[in-house]
Order: sequence, then structure tokens, then C-alpha cells
Amino acid sequence: MSPGEKLDPIPDSFILQPPVFHPVVPYVTTIFGGLHAGKMVMLQGVVPLDAHRFQVDFQCGCSLCPRPDIAFHFNPRFHTTKPHVICNTLHGGRWQREARWPHLALRGSSFLILFLFGNEEVKVSVNGQHFLHFRYRLPLSHVDTLGIFGDILVEAVGFLNINPFVEGSREYPAGHEVPCSHALPQGLWPGQVIIVRALVLQEPKHFTLSLRDQASRAPVTLRASFTDRTLAWISPWGQKKLISAPFLFYPRRFFEVLLLCQEGGLKLALNGQGLGATSVNQQALEQLRELRISGSVRLYCVHS
Repeated sequence: MSPGEKLDPIPDSFILQPPVFHPVVPYVTTIFGGLHAGKMVMLQGVVPLDAHRFQVDFQCGCSLCPRPDIAFHFNPRFHTTKPHVICNTLHGGRWQREARWPHLALRGSSFLILFLFGNEEVKVSVNGQHFLHFRYRLPLSHVDTLGIFGDILVEAVGFLNINPFVEGSREYPAGHEVPCSHALPQGLWPGQVIIVRALVLQEPKHFTLSLRDQASRAPVTLRASFTDRTLAWISPWGQKKLISAPFLFYPRRFFEVLLLCQEGGLKLALNGQGLGATSVNQQALEQLRELRISGSVRLYCVHS
């Protein structure tokens, strides 16, 4: 596969909604499969110094007239003497009783906001710290659209179907630390897709993804080096095959790596862009039992 070549279609059973990078605001998009408990939406961007306000709306439809219901309206306001966030619900064209939270100092700075949807309420985390929770006033199952409006520069929007909460914990973690390991009990087979979504840390050195067999050999290793800004396949003998493509990893940026298994090898896509392939015989693919991730990232999703 040559650089820039598109990946083959992914089977429906493997599809997760892809992240969106640098959308133009106002931005409205469908939420694949709607919202349900355990789903998370990530919003990453910058609030300009002269910002007055912005809003993130989880809507029940996308019509312009009549205006759709808004199950959860998240509205930071910066133009008042005391910046605050207003949360509310729009039902039948009428706003309900608003709730306010003070002290959201985002003007002129970058941010990562996580919206985690539970059974009875949504929890919101800002830059790794829990900020608010808001009980639903409309059924979560009615929400199928995300709208972003106002004075905001959006760098990435991510949609996760996997709950990032530590099992049994009530705290809101900002992703999983690495290194980490993910089991592949059946090995890999043609048509299987591996998706990894993560955030690059502030002062990154490298990001490494390896596929290992039961003897801990790694016939497949993908490595991004931030020192020389290269992306490469690394063989079990240390040989490096550079991937001829733009380096798409940046500090404090969200990214998605996709590996598509086909007979005879793996194809790579980064942020939806096909980048290349590596040859691995089918017998070796079937023997792979572990996905290992390490480096300067915070992990949010592994899907295989």
C-alpha cells in the first residue's frame, strides 16, 4: 500500500465513530448510535482571549425549524465580571430552570473537556479535573446530535463507546496511564480492526505500539519518535522502515491509530488517513496474543 492510498472499507461490526479534527464552528454532527450510559465525548480546543461565550449542545435532532430539544446545554460565559458555566435543557421550545457553576478560567487557554454520560446524569471534566454533574431532564436515548457554537477554536472531537472509568471507582480519570497491555485471545484474522485513541502528553519522547506472541516476541512494532519526528515499523531484529508520511503527532493533541488486518499483513491509518502497510504472514498474525502500548501518551480507548 502506497502512502495516501485509502484503506478498504471497515466491516460495520468494527466501526467506531471517527474523531473529527479542526471542524469549522458552528459545527453540527450526528452521534453514531445516539447516546447511552457509558458513552463519552471529548472536546479539545482553545478559547480565544476575546471570547464572550461558547456552547456545546447535545440535541434531539438537527432541524432548524422547529428548533430541536436540547437534553444538555453546556454554556461557558466569559464576558461577565464573574465567568461561569450555565447548564440547561430546552424542551418544546422553552428553556427549563438553569443551573450555574462558577470559576471556569479558560479564556485565552487550551482545554480538554470530557462529557461522560451515566445512567442518570452527565459528568463533565475540564483538563483532568471533575467540574460538574447535571441530572437528565430528557431521556438520554433521544439524543442523536452534537452541536458546537460560539467563540471557540476546536482542535478535535472524539467519540468513545468504551467507559474510561476505573471499575468500581466514582472518580473521573482523564484516561489510562501507560505502559499498558491488551489481550488478543484469538490472535488476529483478516478483517479485524485495532483502534487506539490517545492524547499526546506535554513533552513527548515516543509512542510505541507492539503486537506480541506468547513468547513475547514482537513481529509488529509501530513507533513514533518525537525527537526526529519520524514514524516507522520496527522489525524484531531492530531494523527500522520509515513510513513516508507527514508526522501527525503533536503535544496535547488527541489522535487515533487504526490497524486493519488483511491476509499477509497490516494496513495503517492515522487520524483517518491511510499511511502504509507492513507484511506479516498469516501464521504469525494468528499467533499474536498481546497488544502493548507505551510512551508519552494518555490512553482513552483500545478496540480490537
